[in-house]
Amino acid sequence: MKLLSRAARWSALAGALALAACAHTGSVPMSGATSAPVPDSATVALWHFDDRAATQVTDAGPNHLDGTPGRSTRTPYGRFGLARGFAYSLDSFIYVQYAPALDLRDNLAIDAWIYPTDLGRNEDTPIAARWTEDISQQSWLFTLGGNAQQAPANPDPGPGLHLALLSPPAPGHLWFLFQPEAAGAPRAFVSTQPIELNRWTHVAVTYDGQEVRFFLDGILDAQYASPGRIRSTEAPLLIGNYFDPRTLTRFGGDLSPDVPGSHTPYYAYQGMIDELRISDNPRRTFAPR
Repeated sequence: MKLLSRAARWSALAGALALAACAHTGSVPMSGATSAPVPDSATVALWHFDDRAATQVTDAGPNHLDGTPGRSTRTPYGRFGLARGFAYSLDSFIYVQYAPALDLRDNLAIDAWIYPTDLGRNEDTPIAARWTEDISQQSWLFTLGGNAQQAPANPDPGPGLHLALLSPPAPGHLWFLFQPEAAGAPRAFVSTQPIELNRWTHVAVTYDGQEVRFFLDGILDAQYASPGRIRSTEAPLLIGNYFDPRTLTRFGGDLSPDVPGSHTPYYAYQGMIDELRISDNPRRTFAPR
């Protein structure tokens, strides 16, 4: 019998562990989903989240929109390579400074692999957002619906910043909000299917100035007619949490929100995010890579 080399044995063991992880999480190999995405002509930004360093999240796209992670994020193994792990903490986030390349008004696509481990107690836990409490700086919000619990079920109910927008509550469903360029209230759209916990799911939303579309694991889930343009703002990008980015400070060395009053992380996403990509091509089909 031919003996395997040490490298071959390690390779076989790694493959077995990967298959076991897929079986444990409910994730199965998908056609076209055997490798991480690479930047293409439509890519504005692509974060692989493979950075082991705690101080920077590198953008593999053409605009080099590197992010700064909060100190409560981690780098566990992800869907491809490493991922970014988010916790129930106000210091669990990634901050990407505003750049004109992010200001996409009628040609926007956002996609990522997500592995949520819990739903928020309040109305939502954002995946990625260019949205603040300054009305003039509200652009778009891509988020996961929470339980929207009030007291006494929720011992520390949140401020309800998105409660009127995400109504009625849809726990575990994807939401996409945008503020139209024309005067009017923000527009909110929701997926028809919920996201499973403790499982990798490829999620995507697109907007082409006419329709909003949701995709789950590459399959069209819902579409809504909504002609117009997204408001142009200078809002930064916040990943995995929601708070006023104007409260961010580097006091003590780490970038951290200095929020007055309660330090409860009302909108903190819990779980992992991998391969987050923003594109300037509102694709009509999404095949996870």
